[in-house]
Amino acid sequence: MRRYLVSAIALALAGVSMAPLAAQTKAAPVREATTQLPRGVVPTHYDVAIVPHADKLTFDGKVTITLNVLKPTSSITLNAADLTFHSATLTPTRLKIAVPTPTVSVDAKAQTATFTLSHPIPAGQYKLAMDYSGKVETQANGLFALDYDTKDGKKRALYTQFENSDARRFIPSWDEPNYKATFDLTATVPSDEMAVSNMPIASKKGLGNGLTEVHFGQSPKMSTYLLFFSVGDFERATEKVDGTEIGVITQKGMVKQAGFTLDSARAVLKEYNDYFGVPYPLPKLDNIAAPGQSQFFSAMENWGAIFTFEYALLLDPSISTQGDKQRVFNTAAHEMAHQWFGDLVTMSWWDDLWLNEGFASWMAARTTEKLHPEWHTNLDLVGTREGAMSLDAVATTHPVVQHVETVEQASQAFDSITYSKGEAVITMLEAYVGPETWRTGVRNYIKAHEYGNTVSDDLWKSVQAAAGKPIMQIAHDFTLQPGIPLVNVQSLACNAGSTKVLLSQGEFTKDRPDKKPLRWHVPVIAQTVGGKPVTTVLDGKGTLTVPGCGPVLVNAGQAGYYRTLYSTAGFDALKGDFAKLKPIDQLGLMGDTWALAMAGKEPVANVLALAQATPADADPQVWGEVAGYFDAIDNYYDGDAARQERFRAFARSRLRPVFARIGWEAKAGESVPTTLLRTQLIGSLAELGDQDVIAEARRRFAAQKTDPKALPVALRKTVTAVVARSADTATWNQLHAEAKAETTPLIKDQLYAMLSLAKDDTLAKQALDLALTPEPGATNSAGMIRIVAYRHPDMAFDFAVAHRDQVDKLVDSTSASRYYPALGASSLKPEMIDKIKAYADAHIAKSSQRVANTVIANIQYRMMIRNDRLPDVDAWLAKHAD
Repeated sequence: MRRYLVSAIALALAGVSMAPLAAQTKAAPVREATTQLPRGVVPTHYDVAIVPHADKLTFDGKVTITLNVLKPTSSITLNAADLTFHSATLTPTRLKIAVPTPTVSVDAKAQTATFTLSHPIPAGQYKLAMDYSGKVETQANGLFALDYDTKDGKKRALYTQFENSDARRFIPSWDEPNYKATFDLTATVPSDEMAVSNMPIASKKGLGNGLTEVHFGQSPKMSTYLLFFSVGDFERATEKVDGTEIGVITQKGMVKQAGFTLDSARAVLKEYNDYFGVPYPLPKLDNIAAPGQSQFFSAMENWGAIFTFEYALLLDPSISTQGDKQRVFNTAAHEMAHQWFGDLVTMSWWDDLWLNEGFASWMAARTTEKLHPEWHTNLDLVGTREGAMSLDAVATTHPVVQHVETVEQASQAFDSITYSKGEAVITMLEAYVGPETWRTGVRNYIKAHEYGNTVSDDLWKSVQAAAGKPIMQIAHDFTLQPGIPLVNVQSLACNAGSTKVLLSQGEFTKDRPDKKPLRWHVPVIAQTVGGKPVTTVLDGKGTLTVPGCGPVLVNAGQAGYYRTLYSTAGFDALKGDFAKLKPIDQLGLMGDTWALAMAGKEPVANVLALAQATPADADPQVWGEVAGYFDAIDNYYDGDAARQERFRAFARSRLRPVFARIGWEAKAGESVPTTLLRTQLIGSLAELGDQDVIAEARRRFAAQKTDPKALPVALRKTVTAVVARSADTATWNQLHAEAKAETTPLIKDQLYAMLSLAKDDTLAKQALDLALTPEPGATNSAGMIRIVAYRHPDMAFDFAVAHRDQVDKLVDSTSASRYYPALGASSLKPEMIDKIKAYADAHIAKSSQRVANTVIANIQYRMMIRNDRLPDVDAWLAKHAD
């Protein structure tokens, strides 16, 4: 599931004995797969027949489940949610015994149905057959409907979304990842619509009255959350790759906009077939595009039938940008990686969700870099790591491998620790063992566990066997405990052309300065600037000697998941040679400096000094990082106009020359990162109050109807956002009129998002009111409230809570415990903390309040920065700003 690189260096331990590391490596105890259902009954096959009634938002279902009863029992309990049972029978397949008709009882809170028999039945194989009915939802849970506008009027299509625990809304089932089974699906659908599932259609039968019965081929053995069904007014384009039919499916008339996804899928499938060493096992692989959005996900890896919202799959030539193109590719690569890591081999329980998501994120990043080197996405490695560390540095963090007990906790597991820290840990371990060895370990893991379920140690054992050296302790340190190692560069001593580096280890936190640090075995790469890298594994304290004399860079190449803290002299030396660092190391040094300075572990002046030291010809992504830091500092000054303007003047003075070189118009042969930097700088300079940029954006926006060249496609989204943020009533009304008139869902959704950007309080309130009407569409409204909340957190939070009965209907159930607290996340007011606490205590189970507590922790941290760090920024500006 998509929510959201570095060239690997084969590390050889230099001068460090591996014996202590090996001695400390302990085999993890064997875990029995977690289940919330009684053990003793195991499904092997589901034969499902569905009759959806899209107009009534209901469906009828029949299912016959082949199951093995492992020990005598008088009841069978499985998962069911919002289903009504009409009949049930239990029949032995081989035993010659009479089985009583079961009675059905439903536990709505536990989301289970229990079939009770008047006397126990012996172990053996049985078929449990049920007639039932269910609801078609309007948000992305279970079987759900999406309404959308077309030039021919409104249409409705049906789709399914089951991860993490919503297959039970479609089929009474053992809805847990470890209960794998095969599936036969039959659906009765309108004859003029297309039905889609994991497998190709095996047969069709006309039923009359405009209905057709469609039977899909039997699926391979898989988890319930990977089952998929959809029906609607679709069209499909296909290609053959390595014997697999690859397809894209869109609403009718839009399949050409999926051409890039189809081309990308062809290249990615060939790459993955080679990398994994196990060919993609299904006969077809579709990417299905759907209008609208979810607050929980953008795409879902259903085996053979990847579901993706249109904004993450289609490229509309009138609005889509280079950034959109890269996101589309990365999303497709992420979901396709899941076809092996997640679908073919599945985690046993949600504790090991990172095995799915962290690996898919890493694989997508690796593949994007390999297939599109012109995008220079290898530098994204640092941003991915920073995203994880932001969450991992507060008290409410959790290990990569986490304990999950409830459905709500499983939903909350889809976060930056699971995705981005998981990806970062894989990056580090691949660098440690070498890319070829890592791939051998992955191939062996896939082959050994195909069609089965695993835990994290299964992967580590496979890689360790391939590497021929221990990795288990390192892997356990970074996945079984939370937090971020802090590597202190204590001293540097140059002698005879080499530098001896003394290192020690601590822990980086944002909110616990007195915390006793945890301990990790940290793979460290260090070098003098321009010198040869040397590697070691740091356990507490250690030394290493690097060739050359001069500034020493730790975490060279940025493959390591840790923060680096230099002495004043060490930092100053790196600052002096900042232009000589590789772009990825410039980004890494900036990331560490920002985080450490904001946490009070080094002077805030260091952040601004690096911004000053950034050369004019630095990589565009480095300048993008500088702009991002300026945006963040500017936000802390909100409400203090005089101090904010002084900072803005400095920030504009650094960014304007860069933008002047890039210009408003794209130049022939410019790099992809330059194209992306242009739009980022327009947005940042507008936020920083650059009146020339704002005026030019308004001019271009106004001129676009008479001068098509005034607003090229690459700038349309950015310029419209600048205009929307600073909109007056007339401009807001103009955008609103365009949104109402638009019939293309992709553009319409974007326009309603723009209406939510206004800085003006009155217009923000209008956007909130609009979100509660049917006009934006059922799946857009929650997103509008969330966008308003970024600039007006107190207004949006109060509004959502005051209208909770209405807003609840706009949020998919998997997002429920996260959505409301997150609305207050950008607040700098202590009152918001009290509001979030009160909301969580009233509406969120104690066991599921981690997101609320994380939001509170970050508000407190940001309040500290505003109070304790901005005076240091003021002091630096007084000395250095023109």
